This record gives sequence, C-alpha cells and structure tokens, in this order.
Amino acid sequence: MNPVDLTTSQAQPTQLSSTRTQSPTSSDSLTVDDSFSRDYTQYFGRNQAEGITLTQARNILRQAEGVTGIKAALIYAVFVPDTITPAPASRGNLDQDDSGMTQSSLLRSRNHSDRDRLEVLLITADGKPIRQSLNVTRAEVISMANQFRRQVTNVRSRGEYLAPSQKLYQWLVAPLEQNLQQRSIKHLSYIMDNGLRTIPLAALHDGKEFIVQRYSVGLMPSLSLTDTGYKDVRNLEVLAMGAEQFADFSPLPAVPTELSAIAGQLWPGKAFLNQDFTLKNLQSLRASRSFGIIHLATHAEFQPGQPSNSYIQLWDTKLRLDQLPQLGWNQPQVQLLVLSACRTALGDQQAELGFAGLALQAGVKSALGSLWSVSDAGTLGFMTQFYETLKQSPVKAEALRQTQLAMLKGEVRLQEGKVMTSRGSFPLPPELTRLANKDLSHPYYWSAFTMVGNPW
Repeated sequence: MNPVDLTTSQAQPTQLSSTRTQSPTSSDSLTVDDSFSRDYTQYFGRNQAEGITLTQARNILRQAEGVTGIKAALIYAVFVPDTITPAPASRGNLDQDDSGMTQSSLLRSRNHSDRDRLEVLLITADGKPIRQSLNVTRAEVISMANQFRRQVTNVRSRGEYLAPSQKLYQWLVAPLEQNLQQRSIKHLSYIMDNGLRTIPLAALHDGKEFIVQRYSVGLMPSLSLTDTGYKDVRNLEVLAMGAEQFADFSPLPAVPTELSAIAGQLWPGKAFLNQDFTLKNLQSLRASRSFGIIHLATHAEFQPGQPSNSYIQLWDTKLRLDQLPQLGWNQPQVQLLVLSACRTALGDQQAELGFAGLALQAGVKSALGSLWSVSDAGTLGFMTQFYETLKQSPVKAEALRQTQLAMLKGEVRLQEGKVMTSRGSFPLPPELTRLANKDLSHPYYWSAFTMVGNPW
C-alpha cells in the first residue's frame, strides 16, 4: 500500500447518522447546537455542519434508547450575556413554543465577558426541554473548574478537590436533578461552552457520592457533529500500537504489557511496539484489515493554537491533529479510538476544542482519551479493566462508568508486582515492580478518562 500523503490537511465533513430525516430548517431548529458546531468547524477548517432540530434530537435519543436500553440526556452548559433576562428557575418546564426556547431564549455570548451567566439546558427523548439560569458568572465557573482540575490531579490530596467538585455539581447537574430522576435518565452527554470542556466530569460529587455512581457521562462537540448510530463492538478487532521509549518524553514502561494484554488476551487483534509503531504501519495495517478499534499507547498533546500544534507521538514522527482526516478512519469507520496517555492544556480554548473534537476530526464514532497524563501503572490498570468490561457491557460510556466504579471501589490495584483487576491480574514490568501495593481509587487515576463523541 502507498502511504497516504499527509502534507495537506483539507478535512472532509464526517457523515452523520441516518437517524436525521427531517429538514433542520423547521421552526424547532436547535440553534444553540449550531453555535457549538461553528466553534469546531472553524477550528478544524471544515464546512459548517447541517443544523439539527429539537425533534431530531429527541428522535436520536429515542432510537439510541431503543437499541441500548439506556435513557440518555443532552445537557448544554452555555454562557449567555448578562443583559439577557434570566429564565425563572421556578418555571422548570418551558411552556413557550420550542422555537422560542431554542432560537431566542438561549443565545450564547460571543464576546466572552467575565460577567456572562451560566445556563443549562436539558433535552431528553420525552418531556419538555428544561432550561435553568444560574446566578453565577463565567469568571466564577471557570475559576472553579480550573481549581478542581488542579486539585483532582494531585494524588496526594485526599479530599481538597471535593469542595470545587461539589460546587460544579451544584451548577452543572443539581438544577436538573429532579427531572433526570423523573425521566429515569442513566447517561448524560454534555455539550460544553469554552472553559468547561476539560472538567473531569466523572469526579463531580453531590456531597454523598460521585456522579458516576448514578450516571455515565460523556462529552460531545455538538449533536450535529456526532455520529449517533450504534454498533456492537464486541466482535471487532483491535489494532493496538504504542511505544515505551521516547526521545523527548518520559518513558512508558508499562506499554508492552498494556498492548499484549489488550490485543490477544482481552480482545482479538494485533499489537505493534516501538519501531513497529510507525505512520506507515499504522496506515497500511488499518487499510489491509478493518480494525474497528484503534488503541494508541503513547504520548499525545492537545496544545494551544492551531490543530497542527496538537499531535500523537508515533515512533518515527508526530501525527498532527490536522492530519487525522487523511488516515481514512471513516472508511470503514473506526468505532472507537483510544489514546491512553494524552493530556490537554488547562485553560486554553483551542486545546479544549482539539480534545472535545477528537472523534470528529479523526472520523471515528467515539474516542476515549485522558485529560491529563495518568501514571503508567495506573493507566495499565484502567485500560485492562476497561477492555475486560467492554466485553461484558458493549455500550462504551457504560463500560467506562463500570471501569471507573471498579477503580473507585479499590477493585483495580497494584499488589505484589501485579496489576489486579476485577477479573484477573497482569504482571508489572520490571521497572515498576518496586512500586508499593496501592489501590487506584483516587479520582486522579480514573476521572481523567473521558468518552468523546458517540457514547453508545
């Protein structure tokens, strides 16, 4: 096979799900979703996506529930100008017509004032949309989000992260909690405004328990930019590639164990390490065999600035974010892309767009990545548990939730030179056998991992 020319980066729009049958020009156009779509299409240099209606959004959620049995909700977290009259929180269900709610009542602020106010909008398959306006500003929310991210990444901190976690829960979840319970919602897909996309949602806490103890959570760029179809991944093969040594990064000594465990022991597929982890091999292997899952155990960086500043480190080169569409991962479509050691710059809008738009840009249905670099042994524990769970729970966001719960409960731990999971054990490499016995229950180890794009 001739390598694909990656010197150009003209992206092609991802094909959307066939669930959309109604023209988006109808009166219930979901303009807040269009606004988020523009953020990503402008960042990636794509054509503007076809808009979506509230009716279509409900139908998508209804069809997903019919296939998976899981009731899902879309939650838009939006900053609006403080000059717009707040929606009375007591109103709850929106009695006005749908077009009034979506077109004029929820207008995102384009000027990014610190005084902008947070609003949350809930959309489910059944029931009226719920919009709540909160008496909290953009500056306050983003400051709290950054504080939360800094504290939850400190593994020596046993509880300092709880205060900002609970405050964010009060803003992003609690105003909708009653409706979520009444509608028996089990999954929350967040579509977030600037400054919010690197919040580790899984570690939000209500004062008694973490959000993942009740809901699976994920991140979408927008609904119209997400391929929402479902495919059972259990019969797909995985292409697992990675490196343990790098010229410019710290080593990842657990990667050989991670790859051999995933491709062969836990999942059918092929593994390629170090000098075999080249761009040419990545292209040719995927072209010759329709791997439905691609797992890359390597450093990846989502950086400020243009998409070309962000990259996945291969053995021989950096695979830039603007090059991903040239790999043809949508022909046939990769169902799941996993980046097991990526990190996203804190507090930068472009880095956020790169991370939250990863599935879109790669042309894959779903992407699982980390917001920060988790320890090598911790990543090994997480990934082996995840693939074990995915075999039993083929809804990707639910498999992620079950993995996070297993870690929270201490079922995934380091013990006597091995990584113990809820279903087995894997030997640590010699470089890591000196590590003391340790559970991996701190959210540092599990809340970084985020499902981006299609949660099903």
